[in-house]
Amino acid sequence: MPARPAVAVLVSAVAALTACATQGPAPPNPARGPSAAQPSPFAEPGVPPPATTGPGERPSTAPAKQFHLGPATTALVAQAQRQAGSGDYGPAAATLERAVRIEPDNPLVWIELGRVHLSEGNAGQADALGRKALALATGDPAAQALAWRLIADALRARGRDTDAYDADRRATSLAPH
Repeated sequence: MPARPAVAVLVSAVAALTACATQGPAPPNPARGPSAAQPSPFAEPGVPPPATTGPGERPSTAPAKQFHLGPATTALVAQAQRQAGSGDYGPAAATLERAVRIEPDNPLVWIELGRVHLSEGNAGQADALGRKALALATGDPAAQALAWRLIADALRARGRDTDAYDADRRATSLAPH
């Protein structure tokens, strides 16, 4: 049975890499309160993404990616924000689902949909949508930070304060506010 030691070494290596990958370089932002009411990711268009290098890393020579909404999606998001602002969360979610069909690979739409679900009290769905947005936000630190903030707020709403703290820390390391 010589395979068992090799499996144990592999499991140990994966565990060590996972532990390293989950540690963020920046300290938490104590000024950030537990409020689940985050501004929309569309409130400040044109904000350039921040640098994302950690300690000892070289800055990337490639420009960071930045997601934007197309005109049709922008109109749908604005409509959904009006609906959600009036407390019409069901219609707002339906409007954003139309936007998702137009731009399914745009994390900003998924984040906005997650915010609507969080506002209507569905923190589990908001968390899942934040994680979907995070997976799509590769290369865009600002979008990644927005996704982590949605995840943090959803975790906090579910009483998972320690996990929310970690998610906030990751968001701050990507895009300090």
